[in-house]
Amino acid sequence: MTPEIIDLLFPNPLPTVEEIEAKYPARQLPEGAVVSRLAPSPTGYLHIGNFYQGFLAERLAHQTGGVFFIRVEDTDQKRRVDGAVQVVLRALAHYNVLPDEGPQLDGTDKGAYGPYTQSFRKEIYQAYAKEVVKRGLAYPCFCSAEELDLMRKVQEKQGLRTGYYGKYAKCRNLTDEEILANLRAGKPWILRFKSDGDYDKRIVFEDLLKGKLSLPENNIDHVLIKGDGLPTYHFAHVVDDHLMKTTHVVRGEDWVPSVPLHLQLFALMGWQPPKYAHHALLQKLDNGKRRKISKRYDPEANIEYFAEHGYPQDAVLEYLLNLMNASFEDWRKANPTIPVMDFPLNFNKISNTAGALFDFVKLHSICREVVARMTAEEVYNKTLAWAEKANEKLATLMKTNREKCIAILNIERNIGNKSRKDLTKWEDVENEISYFFEKPSVDAENLKPLSLDEVHQMAAEYAKMYSATDDKDTWFGKIKQLAVKFGFADNMKEYKANPSNYKGSVADVARILRVLITGRTQSPDLFAIMQVMGKGEVQKRLEG
Repeated sequence: MTPEIIDLLFPNPLPTVEEIEAKYPARQLPEGAVVSRLAPSPTGYLHIGNFYQGFLAERLAHQTGGVFFIRVEDTDQKRRVDGAVQVVLRALAHYNVLPDEGPQLDGTDKGAYGPYTQSFRKEIYQAYAKEVVKRGLAYPCFCSAEELDLMRKVQEKQGLRTGYYGKYAKCRNLTDEEILANLRAGKPWILRFKSDGDYDKRIVFEDLLKGKLSLPENNIDHVLIKGDGLPTYHFAHVVDDHLMKTTHVVRGEDWVPSVPLHLQLFALMGWQPPKYAHHALLQKLDNGKRRKISKRYDPEANIEYFAEHGYPQDAVLEYLLNLMNASFEDWRKANPTIPVMDFPLNFNKISNTAGALFDFVKLHSICREVVARMTAEEVYNKTLAWAEKANEKLATLMKTNREKCIAILNIERNIGNKSRKDLTKWEDVENEISYFFEKPSVDAENLKPLSLDEVHQMAAEYAKMYSATDDKDTWFGKIKQLAVKFGFADNMKEYKANPSNYKGSVADVARILRVLITGRTQSPDLFAIMQVMGKGEVQKRLEG
């Protein structure tokens, strides 16, 4: 193209590509170090699938002594949501998935390879686009949206692939005179590159997760620069990953069809492409059928959902590592006390068959295991930190009764394999401690086979017998005495042998006392509950 065309396409002063390259020197990293990134679009909350991708990229980078960075891909300004970048950064920080470089919460950048927001890099993309035009490998396209829509409909009607290629690339062969006339007339344009691909030929490339893949070459003249002067994702990520020295791109398998285009663009620019690792997408079962986790239908699609409900951070990470790598579960069993971030994750062991199924049952099981490994004080501190943001009533109760809350949470804790596993997430704690502070309501159905009068008599009798200084054997011995006095067998074996002789067994008596004291039929160890609750409160509940 003539210098006049190039000047009309790029009228503003731009840095040279040599000046740009000088600002992005080679990284000085250990051999084999991975440089990878999470590149969110600031369009709302952080999807759990994007978090999964970022967590995978962060682990692979940091375990090799490499760099994990954030790059905000906001070239689609119409979809940008104010504050979305901060949402992403806070979500990553909540789980300690920390980037080495990228935007910060205060609006500044950290790192020497920025700016890390694409809309701030407009001149960089235009400088490289100008070089491509000079080489005759890109051209302005003046087709209107209406013309492109008509072209698409014609292709669909004829059963053809849709896209700007072949005879449908009508602006590809415009003469310089035609281009100049359109530009002088102020006709809107976008910049397309001239693809030299042949859709009937195939490229073969090695995906780090999916192995060897064969796909048709790209023959579509995709857009490089849009009408607003900003690049498309396709062009921007090629320029940025080159300049930021990205070695590995971790992304969802829905990007696999774009690989021929992306490799073609790297070749067009004369750059070495990064290695691609396309992971399987997170899925869930819906009426027996698999589908992707959806922003529209699934609240868990938002990674903040788990923080809002008080899921332990380490449990969420452990669950995602379970989905990434089937060997994680065995590693955790062999290393029950080692921090989750010490798990050695590598590409060769990452699961990548069908999309991993997101399963709340499994997540909750892992949560209970994680909480069971904590001390009572750790559970208290983490619950309080959550409650101060999400449950003011619970936070006030816990701060006012710190020592008692820790004692409650310490019931049946840290006793080996039998350690209590009834707590799944921090929002559950309120239910587990509330009956210590408020007398619960009692369902008469749970007091059978005794009548209410008989229950009052039994409770009054036991209130006289109870002593907070009794050891557990003495305590249970008194319950056995109570059982016999009110017509129950003092052991299950005797009751089963002669059920018609008794109202029930000593277990039924313990259940009735549990209901009177806690309001529920199941709870942690009743003896320990009564010790923490205190004799005065126990007797008040028995006598009331």
